[in-house]
Amino acid sequence: MRIVFGLGNPGKRYFFTRHNIGFILLDYIRAQYKIPFRPGKGDYYFLQFEIDDEPVMLVKPTTFMNLSGIAVRQVLERFPADLDKILVVLDDFQLPFGSLRFRKKGSDGGHNGLKSIIEHLGSEEFSRLRVGIGDHFEDPVDFVLSEFDAREKEQLKELLPIAHQGIVVWIREGIEQAMNRFNRQFFETDLK
Repeated sequence: MRIVFGLGNPGKRYFFTRHNIGFILLDYIRAQYKIPFRPGKGDYYFLQFEIDDEPVMLVKPTTFMNLSGIAVRQVLERFPADLDKILVVLDDFQLPFGSLRFRKKGSDGGHNGLKSIIEHLGSEEFSRLRVGIGDHFEDPVDFVLSEFDAREKEQLKELLPIAHQGIVVWIREGIEQAMNRFNRQFFETDLK
């Protein structure tokens, strides 16, 4: 089984904020398969389907971002999977908007949700997809909790299918192929 964790904050207040790109992408994928999320036995919602006979689970933690590791641990206790079979989707304010970056492993890079997951798993040896949410701001907290602007919302309509394709490649062909084919900036920004 492959498990994709999309990070975000639960609740209407945070629904379309930059920090919630993990939730936004998983909701986009869910809509393609027309399968609803359902509550898990813990602090998460999940759904299951198959790609080429490979079981796939999408998970949205409900712990709030900084405690994401609690939900990830709960899921892996109930649905055991090797760490090379999980992918964490998260926002990255060090990447320009419209960038995708798959990585095989690594540090938390200052992301508190990723930090929580690393702490609860006791390992950095899992794949992640960092989605660039923009790198031009004054206050990082205000920025990640702000909504995408109108232009970005339009561009997300193109970026979400590309990110979905990247995840399918990760499932079918592995992290190296996903990195080789999708690690780049898909939209140029006017900001310098």
